[in-house]
Amino acid sequence: MSKHRAAGPGRAVLVPGGPGGESPAGDPGADLVVDARDLTLRFGGVTSLDGVTLRHHRGEILAVIGPNGAGKTSLFNCLTGAYKPQQGSVAFSPEPGRSHSIVGKTPHSITKLGVARTFQNIRLFPALSALENVQIGVEMRQRYGSIGAILGTPRMRREERSGVEKSIELLELVGLRHRVHELSASLPYGEQRRLEIARALGTGPKLLLLDEPAAGTNPSEKLELAELIRTIAGTGVSVLLIEHDMRLVMSVAANVTVLNFGRVIAHGTPAEVQRDPAVVEAYLGTQDDDSVGESDAPAGDLVGNGGTGRDQH
Repeated sequence: MSKHRAAGPGRAVLVPGGPGGESPAGDPGADLVVDARDLTLRFGGVTSLDGVTLRHHRGEILAVIGPNGAGKTSLFNCLTGAYKPQQGSVAFSPEPGRSHSIVGKTPHSITKLGVARTFQNIRLFPALSALENVQIGVEMRQRYGSIGAILGTPRMRREERSGVEKSIELLELVGLRHRVHELSASLPYGEQRRLEIARALGTGPKLLLLDEPAAGTNPSEKLELAELIRTIAGTGVSVLLIEHDMRLVMSVAANVTVLNFGRVIAHGTPAEVQRDPAVVEAYLGTQDDDSVGESDAPAGDLVGNGGTGRDQH
């Protein structure tokens, strides 16, 4: 399996090198936004992640795939501070030459550094409008503080106006400008998914983690989602994607990392991963015949394997 970067769908222009032109060992010219090494996560006697290493290049759409229970969501939880791995390290570099160790940091502090995420199960404020939901994300970057809010200082009013403008821009980006004042609970399911992405973008991330964003959406919504993911990457935000819909993964990802039983079993371009015998065995060996052929893909072809199961850890 090739370890080299390759141009493909979702490839944004990459910033070359690190500080002083230095590059991580083993990958000349690399500019990594995430460098996670040897992550091990256990729950009692169950090992959810077993020595997982993940290297995510800046500006790249990187997909993490694997059968149900492979450890994909556990990996996301380690990257966002929800879980603390027993072993391993995670370096997050919001800008070239500026790196932070994030293992042990709180989810809030990691968000402040520039990491945002969505969830398998949509987490919106149903009684708030689309605009207000996005403003919650945008307000994380505002600095007027509680005293400024109480006194209604000029700075607070400026930042409040700016926050509304930014929120409307993000709603425009995800195709929801026309829903600005509608309650999030009243939106169709696919639009709720896009609204959650807009709220995550409101925090001003350098890295966006999308946890099964296509779950429950219809084919036309998936096409719109694929275009949105490419657009987000084009703005300079690195995207890390968990998704069971292989057709979507193969259409947007520049590279794919495959997990099975908490271990990385393959990494490469979508075409390389599709042909990898270990990947084929992991999928075809853990799903029944009906689930494997859900989308009329050729036998043994992972494209179109649209399983909708969820990781438990």
